[in-house]
Amino acid sequence: MKIKILGSAAGGGFPQWNCACANCAGVRARTFHGKPRTQTQVAISQDGRSWFLLGASPDLRAQIEATPELHPREGLRQSPIAGVLLANAEVDHVLGLLLLRELQPFRIYATFSVRRIIREYNSMFAMLERIPNQAAWTDFKPGKQFDLCDAHGNHSGLRCFAWSLGTHYPAYVTAEQRSESAPGEASLGFVVEGRSAARVAFMPAVPHFDDALLQQLDCCDVILLDGTFWSDDELMHVQAGSQTARQMGHIPVRDILTKLARVRRPRKIFLHINNTNPMLEEGSPEYRQARGAGWEVGEDGWQFDL
Repeated sequence: MKIKILGSAAGGGFPQWNCACANCAGVRARTFHGKPRTQTQVAISQDGRSWFLLGASPDLRAQIEATPELHPREGLRQSPIAGVLLANAEVDHVLGLLLLRELQPFRIYATFSVRRIIREYNSMFAMLERIPNQAAWTDFKPGKQFDLCDAHGNHSGLRCFAWSLGTHYPAYVTAEQRSESAPGEASLGFVVEGRSAARVAFMPAVPHFDDALLQQLDCCDVILLDGTFWSDDELMHVQAGSQTARQMGHIPVRDILTKLARVRRPRKIFLHINNTNPMLEEGSPEYRQARGAGWEVGEDGWQFDL
């Protein structure tokens, strides 16, 4: 199984367009010991020819262009992107679907609730349904495993297990729409398994851990985990009245280092890193603490085989 991290930042990217925090100002001034990042995007493949995207970031077009494996290979119009898996309906996770609107068939996996939010409550996404079978939508249920297939039903050799992580729907979803949606379908994590039984976990928004989830993670070879905020009150130091990390559905990184200390088997990588997170600075105590605990701070362009 081949894995590519196309983007590793949280929503807004790094630097964020309207932010002049120490991190963003430093990276613009080129005085920052760290790297710019696009918004979180991961691509996976069993054979290196047929690829599935985990989410569809607003930076997807540039991320595709920066990744030769995702370029057209045959004929005038073609793409090796076979499908997209949606873990939630957040803007920075689904907006990239609209960048795939040029009549190229692909499959979209989502929970029933997320699919309805996108297809029925947001008419803009009708751009994905201008011709028959332009987008083949497939529902999945949390707690179940399913095969990954392209728009024509061809099996990729990959299987995915969906793990319910949270009940928080995006702010643009109305109260009435939330009442019609299943709480357990709001925010998912994925464990993808290849033919060799190698497993990678993708969980960009984790509000809490329980023993069952920790056991699941310890059975993986690689985990790509929520590294959004270092501390619970991080945003409050940038903008008064901001929500805490936990209120936004993210466990702070410094707590994750403790909670996952006994998860030793997999390679552990943080992604979905907010522009305010001090561990983006590679000379910072926070960066050294994360690395000392056995974690890597994910970067755009990383790739590895399992």
